[in-house]
Amino acid sequence: MSVERIFDELGHFKRFQACLYFAAVFQAIACGIHYLASVFLVETPNFVCAGPDNITEILYGNLTGSSLMDILPVFKAGKGPLVVRTAKGEQWELSQCRSALRINPGDFTYGFDGNKTVKACDGSFVYDHTEVYQSIVTDWDLVCEKEWLAKLCQPTFMMGVLIGALVFGDIADRVGRVRILMITSLCQFGLGVAVAFSGNYYFFVVLRFLLAMVSSGYLVVVFVYVTEYTGIKVRTWTSMHVHAAFAVGIMVVALTGYLVRVWWIYQIILSTCTSPFLFFCWKFPETPFYLMAKGRYKDTQTLLDRIARVNGLECRIRAEELLESEEKENGRPLVEEPEEKHGQSEKKLSILDLFGSWRMAGRTCTVWAIWFIGSLGYYVFSLGSVNLGGNQYINLFLVGLVELPSYLVGCFAMDRIGRKKTCAPALLLAGVACMLIIVVPADIESLAIALSMIGKFAIAIAFGLIYLYTCELYPTIIRSLAVGSGSMMCRVGSVVAPFCVYLADVWVYLPQLIVGILAFIIGVLTMFLPETLGKPLTTTLEEAEALGRDPGKKSSALRSKDPEGAMEMNSH
Repeated sequence: MSVERIFDELGHFKRFQACLYFAAVFQAIACGIHYLASVFLVETPNFVCAGPDNITEILYGNLTGSSLMDILPVFKAGKGPLVVRTAKGEQWELSQCRSALRINPGDFTYGFDGNKTVKACDGSFVYDHTEVYQSIVTDWDLVCEKEWLAKLCQPTFMMGVLIGALVFGDIADRVGRVRILMITSLCQFGLGVAVAFSGNYYFFVVLRFLLAMVSSGYLVVVFVYVTEYTGIKVRTWTSMHVHAAFAVGIMVVALTGYLVRVWWIYQIILSTCTSPFLFFCWKFPETPFYLMAKGRYKDTQTLLDRIARVNGLECRIRAEELLESEEKENGRPLVEEPEEKHGQSEKKLSILDLFGSWRMAGRTCTVWAIWFIGSLGYYVFSLGSVNLGGNQYINLFLVGLVELPSYLVGCFAMDRIGRKKTCAPALLLAGVACMLIIVVPADIESLAIALSMIGKFAIAIAFGLIYLYTCELYPTIIRSLAVGSGSMMCRVGSVVAPFCVYLADVWVYLPQLIVGILAFIIGVLTMFLPETLGKPLTTTLEEAEALGRDPGKKSSALRSKDPEGAMEMNSH
C-alpha cells in the first residue's frame, strides 16, 4: 500500500511510535487481568453442611478436633464425612451437600453401621477460610445444586469475548480506532469496579459479560492500532508482543490473588491497576491508514508533521502524494478488468471461497484447527493451572511467565527457520509434554507442573504466530475473511476451554491430556501446510493455491488455468 511509504520516510519504530505502542500495550494488561480474574473470583474452598449448634467434638478418620475450622483445611470430598457430637449427645455425619443424624449411637467412633436420618443441606454451609476468605461462592453459596452457576461464569464471560470481538471490530472500521480504544478502556475501568459491587449473582454475571465485550473489543482494536503505527520491519515483533502484555496481566492476577483473599477488594484492585491509561489515552492520534481511508487528508498531513517532529526528522512526504500514488495503484487493475465485473466478483466472495479446491479446503481446515487448539490450549493451561497441585498462585504466575520467552523464541524462529517449521514443532512439543503427564506418578506434582508449563510455552508460540501465518497463506481477496473466520474458531476454543477445565473433577490431568492429543494431531497436519517465509503476499487464489508446490509445476499449473494471469504474475 502507498501509505506504507510513511514508515520508510518517518521510521518504522522510532520515538513517536514507541510511545504510542507501549502506552497502548500497557492497557492490554487489563485484558489479561479480566480474562483470568475468575480463577480466584469463583474459587470454591473446602466446605461442609453447617450441621447442628453446640458442637463439642469432631472426628475425621484418625483426626480429632473441637471446631469445624480445625478439620476443614484437611477435609477432602469423597473421602468420608466429618463426624460431630453436640452438647446434647447427638452424633451427626456432615458431608458437603448433606447431613445425617445417627439413630441411637453407642460410643463416639468414626465408623457407624446403624440407622441414620439423612437430609439435604438447607442452604447453610461452613467454609474453610484458610486459602479463600471470601469469594462469590462463599457469599452466595454457589455449591451443591447451585455449583453449576459458579461454573457458568467463565463460559458466559467467553461468550462476551466472542460478541465483543465481532461488534467492536466492525465499529472501529466505522468510527475510528482511537474512539474505540478510549470507550473500551473507560468501560473496562467502570464495569470492572461495578462488578465488585454487584449485589447478587445475576448482576455479577451480566456485568462480567459486558466487561468481557469491552475487554475483547480493546484487544482486537489495539492489534489493529499498533499494526497501523509500526512499519513492516518490526510488525512481527510488535504484534506478537501485544500477547506478552496479556501474559503480564495473568501474572498480576496471580500476585493480587495471593495478597488479597476478599473477592470484591481483589476485583477493585485489578480494575484500577491500569487506570493511569485513562489520563492520557484521549491524546492518542488516529492512525494514518484510517485517516487516508476516510479522505481526511488535512488531518493526515498534520499527523505526519507531528510524527516527523517527535522523531526528529523533516517531513518531506505529503498526504496528497500518498493519495495520487494510491489512485494510480487502484487504477491499474481497472484497465485490465472492467469496474462492474470487478465489483461483481467481490460480491461473490464468501466463506465458501476458502474451500474452493481440495488443496485450499485442506489448508483452511488445518488453519482453523490451529486457531482452535491455540485458544483452547491457552485457556486450559491458564485456567487449569490452579488444579495441578502445589501452590496455585505460583502455578498461575508461572503460566504467565513462561509466555514471555515463548514470544521471543517464536519471533526469532519465524524469521529464521520459517512459519511452518516453528508452528508444527511447537504443537508437537505441546502434545508430547501433555501426554507425558499420564506417566507422571501422582506424588511428583512438580514434574506434572513442569510438563504443563512446557505445554503452555509451546502452545503460546503457535497461538502467537497463527495471526501472521494466516495472512500469508491466503490471497488479498479473501485474506480478511480467512483471518476473521480463524478468529471465530479461536473464540469457539475459548468458550469450550472452561468446560474442558471442569473435566479435572474426573481426573486432575484430563484437560491437559485432551489438549495434548489434539495438539499432536494438529501439529502433524501443520507439516503439510506450505512455507511462507520470504515469499511475497499472494493476490489471487491461483497464486495462493500454488504456494508450496514445485516451481515448475506451479508455472505450468498457472499457465493452464489462466495464461494471461500467469503472465501478469510473472511481470510482478
